Amino acid sequence: MSGLPATTATAVGVFAGTNVDDLVVLTVLFLAARAAGRPAPWRIWAGQYLGIGVLVCVSVLAALGLALVPDRHVGWLGLVPIALGVRGLVGAIRDGADSGGPPVAAAGVLSVAGVTIANGADNIAVYTPVFRTLGAADSALVVAVFAALVAVWCAAAAWLGGHRRVVALVGRYGHWLVPLVFIAIGGVILAQSGVVGRLF
Repeated sequence: MSGLPATTATAVGVFAGTNVDDLVVLTVLFLAARAAGRPAPWRIWAGQYLGIGVLVCVSVLAALGLALVPDRHVGWLGLVPIALGVRGLVGAIRDGADSGGPPVAAAGVLSVAGVTIANGADNIAVYTPVFRTLGAADSALVVAVFAALVAVWCAAAAWLGGHRRVVALVGRYGHWLVPLVFIAIGGVILAQSGVVGRLF
């Protein structure tokens, strides 16, 4: 890999390829923000930047030879969105279906960041070898491209979550939809990582 265009193209490809599912998560969060007023959009943006930032930092450190999180344990981060989803379902059952808007599965910056980290835990396995093969200047460029693409992802998700019909649908069924999406995300993370299979 050499040259600015090649490094930029690689960064775009790596980010897009590892964060397609994150666009769905962000859209759900922005839908919840419009239908229920929480989380505030700025918390979604801040949480997304914080979450991606943690993933990048861990990847860079791992590329430097620091095994902060053993690969066999990374998949357990899938429990984070599952826990948030279960909490949302419990709230939905307790409050009833007509409580006025979807439950908030992630209401603060840290919980949004937690979902982002859990949903992108497998990204570390992709980012680490990329950073390992790059010099300091190219690594800095990749981080800058990632930062720009986080903004693109948030803007796209906010736009997708701004359609009245979608907001109305979530307002009607989001009490169950939002937490179920988070539980499904956590289940996929656990299944793909193989951590559950290693218990048996």
